[in-house]
Amino acid sequence: MARSQHVPIPSAEGGLTRYLEEIRRFPMLEPQQEYMLAKSWREHGDRDAAHKLVTSHLRLVAKIAMGYRGYGLPISEVISEGNVGLMQAVKRFEPEKGFRLATYAMWWIRASIQEYILRSWSLVKMGTTAAQKKLFFNLRKAKSQISALEEGDLRPDQVKHIATKLGVTEQDVVDMNRRLSGDASLNAPLREEGEGGGEWQDWLVDDHLDQESVFAESEEMENRRGALAGALSVLNERERRIFEARRLSEDPVTL
Repeated sequence: MARSQHVPIPSAEGGLTRYLEEIRRFPMLEPQQEYMLAKSWREHGDRDAAHKLVTSHLRLVAKIAMGYRGYGLPISEVISEGNVGLMQAVKRFEPEKGFRLATYAMWWIRASIQEYILRSWSLVKMGTTAAQKKLFFNLRKAKSQISALEEGDLRPDQVKHIATKLGVTEQDVVDMNRRLSGDASLNAPLREEGEGGGEWQDWLVDDHLDQESVFAESEEMENRRGALAGALSVLNERERRIFEARRLSEDPVTL
């Protein structure tokens, strides 16, 4: 949806309070006003009407966004993503169906915010299915309801309870709980500062061969090639063809 007029944009520099004060200046719409504006936008592409529909619902976005403050992301960005969802809702809103824009827009606002959180919260993608997303956004609440607030793995009975409550597998609960512990750096110390012990990366095991082993294998292969070439050089042409067909071919010839 094109923006023909100014829509307030929350920013860390401007401050949340200033943004909230600014959006309170936009009047709420009566049902009939909302209906006529939506009809004008939908049937005639009236951008002024669309602008009024958006700005009159910015407070709704802010209210919903506040419910997602516990994910460690800038609230200004969460609100901005919610505003994108609101604009999508206005673009698709059909007033003839009889419900208010706020009712319709809530789904779009939440969906936009949740997608942003899933993209941004972790370096590892948190989930793609509806069940995984539901688990991501409800696991903390489910844990608090059974007083499972400590860090670390859940007890088997807690895992089973949450899995049943949220309709997901127990393994999904275990995996998501570990991911929600946060992204850990390999440069993080194994112990508290001053206690020694090195970093986590010091304990990583590299399954590849070291340089000495690689060089030794390469040298051994060269020696074998030289020995084979020497052996072939003493054979006549017929013997060489037979040997190559029986020993060196990918599909050895059998008698």
